[in-house]
Amino acid sequence: MSDYYNLLGVSRDAGTNEIKKAYRKLALEYHPDRNKGSKDAEERFKEVTQAYEVLKDSEKRAAYDRYGEQGLRGGRAGSSGFDFSDAIEVFMRDFGGVGGLEDLFGMSGARARRSSAQKGQTVRIRMSITLLEVCRGVTKSVRVALLDNCHECDGTGAERGTAPVTCSLCDGSGEERLVQRSVFGQFVSVQPCRSCHGEGRVVERACSTCHGEGRLRSEKDIEVEVPAGVTEENFLTLRGRGSIGPRSGTRGDVVVLLEIEDDPRFVRDGPNLLHELPITFAQASLGAEVDVPTIDGTARVVIPPGIQSGELIKLSGLGVPELNSSSRGDQLIRVLVWTPDELTSDQERLLRSLLEVESPPPEKIRRGSHKGFWSRVKEAFTGG
Repeated sequence: MSDYYNLLGVSRDAGTNEIKKAYRKLALEYHPDRNKGSKDAEERFKEVTQAYEVLKDSEKRAAYDRYGEQGLRGGRAGSSGFDFSDAIEVFMRDFGGVGGLEDLFGMSGARARRSSAQKGQTVRIRMSITLLEVCRGVTKSVRVALLDNCHECDGTGAERGTAPVTCSLCDGSGEERLVQRSVFGQFVSVQPCRSCHGEGRVVERACSTCHGEGRLRSEKDIEVEVPAGVTEENFLTLRGRGSIGPRSGTRGDVVVLLEIEDDPRFVRDGPNLLHELPITFAQASLGAEVDVPTIDGTARVVIPPGIQSGELIKLSGLGVPELNSSSRGDQLIRVLVWTPDELTSDQERLLRSLLEVESPPPEKIRRGSHKGFWSRVKEAFTGG
């Protein structure tokens, strides 16, 4: 494995915030769900996560700086005990949560240590929600394919009438202690037993239905509670709701990846919404009152006389709720003055009469000194 600092692209004296920022960028780049399940991306994701898990911890970082990976043997971030499911858990713990969901799904407290029984794999699913559901929050039932206890052996993996026996290699502890010597001294590492794989028990006569796994494929419906204000960068983690581990091991998690459906009426910018409103030349010149769509229904908007195409009208508090907050963004109305491409004879006659008496455009518009659209958006939201 490459040097941890090189993997993250940071210097050896980088601070914690710099390390965290560098890791987040790389983790999002290599996340398998953004790379169509690529094995190379999955391996790269695991490597940068392992590097991050070490370098963000002052004690692990000191051991790594002094002894390299050898100084980490036996720990969770050591190369022999860190797998892809661990990497997903680290990412979800520090970046994937949407804040407060640990309590929402009954996941309070720090992540428990891995038990001697093998943990089931994390199940990742995609769930589509509408922009309206983003604004209001929603609870949805989704069907998930996972692994559950075998009905024949009740999850033991042993043939009916028999039971797993204590592992003779580790005497049921599930661990092996290995002593290694190097130029830095003697290291004692604790690793899962190679015979029972950390379970402390072995199956001598395997169940014919599950072939000793203690689990079979099944489908179940689970409820997913989505809080208002989420984005597609957010993940929802349902702890202990995924596949069960081999032979009644600990259940894994279900990670819900959100896909927000496009709403043709709006462009979302964080908690704010943008809507384009076409109006006629007469409405722009004389002013008008029109109904515009909002995420909750419609709103009556006053168009002031003399408004220019591209100008903005702000509807305060009609945007998207901010995540884990009582505040709500705004909705901007971008006015577009519509120019008809076909005229009736009466319309053409009136416009030609207007052409004879209308004033030329202001000098600043002829020079192109008017502000760009996004500058006006920023001013509308900040009040600048």
